[in-house]
Amino acid sequence: MNTGEDHYGMRKVLDLSRWISIILLLLHFYVTCYTAFSAWGLTAALSDRLLVNIIRTGLFDRSATCKLLSLAFLGISLLGVQGRKDVRSGYTKGLLLFGIGLLIYWESKMLLKWIDDPMMSACIYMGTCFVGWLVVMNGGLQMSRVIGHSFRKGFFRKEESGFPQEETLMEGDYAVNLEGIYEFQGESRSSYINILNGRRGILLVGGPGSGKSWFIVEPALQQLVEKGFSMLVFDFKYDTLSKLVYNLFLQYRSRYPASARFYSVNFSDLSRSHRCNLIDPATMNHLSDALGVSRTIMLSINKSWAHKEGDFFVESPINLLAAVIWYLKKYKDGLYCTLPHVIELLQMPYDKLFTALNVEPSIQTLVNTFIQLYINKTFEVLDSQMASTKIPLGRLSSEDIYYVLTGNDVTLDINNPCHPKIFCLGGDPARQEALGPFLSLYIDRINKLINRPGMLRCALVVDEFSTVRAASVLNTVAVGRSHNIFSLLVVQDISQLRMSYSRAEADAVMNMTGNLICGQVGGETARWVSERFPSKIEHKTTVSVNSADTSISKTEQSNASISPATIANLSSGEFVGILADDPDNEMVLKAFHAKIIKRPGVELKEELPIVREVTPAMIEENFLRVKKEVQELVDSEMKRILSSPVLKEYVVRH
Repeated sequence: MNTGEDHYGMRKVLDLSRWISIILLLLHFYVTCYTAFSAWGLTAALSDRLLVNIIRTGLFDRSATCKLLSLAFLGISLLGVQGRKDVRSGYTKGLLLFGIGLLIYWESKMLLKWIDDPMMSACIYMGTCFVGWLVVMNGGLQMSRVIGHSFRKGFFRKEESGFPQEETLMEGDYAVNLEGIYEFQGESRSSYINILNGRRGILLVGGPGSGKSWFIVEPALQQLVEKGFSMLVFDFKYDTLSKLVYNLFLQYRSRYPASARFYSVNFSDLSRSHRCNLIDPATMNHLSDALGVSRTIMLSINKSWAHKEGDFFVESPINLLAAVIWYLKKYKDGLYCTLPHVIELLQMPYDKLFTALNVEPSIQTLVNTFIQLYINKTFEVLDSQMASTKIPLGRLSSEDIYYVLTGNDVTLDINNPCHPKIFCLGGDPARQEALGPFLSLYIDRINKLINRPGMLRCALVVDEFSTVRAASVLNTVAVGRSHNIFSLLVVQDISQLRMSYSRAEADAVMNMTGNLICGQVGGETARWVSERFPSKIEHKTTVSVNSADTSISKTEQSNASISPATIANLSSGEFVGILADDPDNEMVLKAFHAKIIKRPGVELKEELPIVREVTPAMIEENFLRVKKEVQELVDSEMKRILSSPVLKEYVVRH
């Protein structure tokens, strides 16, 4: 690297300094060992007169002065030495050689006292002293090969990773606070993950085993129950979360009104399950409610339909199911308005089913297409459409499902000011295909009922959100803030979410939530999460090494705060995220990357309460009763229609 310096002149000065050092050392040898030199015949009158003049200068008043000056000039010559650079060289070897050389150089004078023979002592002294001088010079040369820039040996440069994070606890009425530890500039620091505004929605993403439930969901549930929230909890792996919430409710019972109750609906342990009618006629005020129920059920059964909404072969089964639901809602004020009755009614012969539905004016437009196909004997198309409805619903015909869905132990308005509820909905991974439509409908119906003005604040915690299809959750996240709804949606991966929802719906879930928390995950999800983080400015140092020089350049560049590779390599319990603040409680540092500290939670002393003792006979009796009631309904309706001259025109025949 050319810096404009006179390198040739510099080398001449350095060489001169080294020669001066050698000459001074030789003069020291000549004066100190003059007897030996005289015996060897290496003295002369001229050199002696010259030496006398030098002695008069005081250079040899002390024996160490000349040696010290020789060493000083040697040091000057070493200051400008540019040895061949080596990234493996360090100062340790050079300093060690330098120290050994100094020791030999200074302590060699002891040899003059220990050896009596002047000749021998002179030879050994000069040889030893010169060796010390050479070792000192070699140590200096070794240190000149060391590169001044520090090369870090860590492969992943963790000491330079990290960014400032919030270290102050910020509480609020709708806040969830988690303790964490994060790394910044090579130092471990304590932090707080302050989810100040859960009403803006929380999306928790993470693969299996990343610690979503243990480190995030369970502490969040504890803090929400402690604050007295009414709550819907979808417990995908029943009864892990349900038992926790029940024990929390018992511990913090005083935070709730006296009318508050705990309810649990599941299909695994019927003795501990409350019965709940999903399509309670009291909660269905418009035909659009029946259409919403039908759409949720059919799209949950047929996941591919989510990407084909609007197609004739998708909308027709939805309309037929909605027509049957609304018909049972109108029949005798909803006496038989339950999903089991809907499933059984759809299994009736075409002529009886269409005749009964055709009598109800409000649903004639929904069933007209099917009636025309039947009248025109277009059975191939009709059978195809009917099969799209009957076959998947027929697979849902189960005694235990019928038992749970035909009771009225609990209503779904969980944040009703008069009767607030904690409602736990239990799933079963082994029966997900069969239970998915009903679980989806529970969540969908509850979301529509809680997202209204004048209700209590409420929390919506849905574990494994991608296993259900509740499109109303999107509306809850979008406008639930005004109704004080805290929503926490847990998914494993974006691709999994898109299996149950259309791409537009999945993107809406991901983009509408104000709070994003992510554990270990890879692929497209990791890239999407990484893009949510602000960039950080880093100073990059580039070192170029050659045999004679070292060039160091520094640049400033913008890099991602969290890379996809970082997200893909997170440990269990380690999370990254972007948090949303509150207008009344602003937060400057919204991004975090920390290891969550799990504090001891509530002790699970109590099992879920037994609602009633349920026997197989009771379940079978209820199953047969539903079938009998539907058959009696159809028979009585046909008899009524055929006996009425006015209604006879609605009879459907082909």
